[in-house]
Amino acid sequence: MDWLTTLTTAFGAAWLSGINLYATVVTLGLLQRLGLARLPGDLVVLSHDWIIALAAVLYVIEFIADKVPIVDSVWDAIHTFVRVPAGAILAASAFADFDPPVRMAALLIGGGLALGSHGGKAVTRVAVNTTAPGAGAVVSVVEDVFAVGFSALMTFFPLVFLALLVLALIGTAWLIPKIVRALRRMLAPLRGFATASRRP
Repeated sequence: MDWLTTLTTAFGAAWLSGINLYATVVTLGLLQRLGLARLPGDLVVLSHDWIIALAAVLYVIEFIADKVPIVDSVWDAIHTFVRVPAGAILAASAFADFDPPVRMAALLIGGGLALGSHGGKAVTRVAVNTTAPGAGAVVSVVEDVFAVGFSALMTFFPLVFLALLVLALIGTAWLIPKIVRALRRMLAPLRGFATASRRP
């Protein structure tokens, strides 16, 4: 297994896990299971039938939860404690054949990538659910297609995926502060009303 494939799969899987962990696991597991991909390190376990089945069931639950704005926000908050550690584990598992310091570095970087993509997804969802609640379902489907498509892309065209990943990270770093500022401006009147209502 060459280093480029390992690097791309490790950090790509970690980043995508922050967007849709279950769709990513199902896609990578099926690609390995069908002989279309050769996953590096211990990621080969994703091709086990029960792991694919479990991820598929959880994906269906998430697919339904994503369509209800309030449930969607709660689901994303809870999954901060699922997607980020999972992304770190996926990255470290890809480097299972490397020395411990390399695996530890992959764990830390993978967790950071998962946290970044999850944070971007969560903030964007809050903005969409606040301004256009009906659009959340559309965004959810787009994220699912994105996770599946990019999982396949990183498997078959790693260099293209890495280039797009760098662009996506730059875009996320630029976009998140703007969304947060916009949400603060939108919520400012509500905070003012709540403060005024508490006054005697």
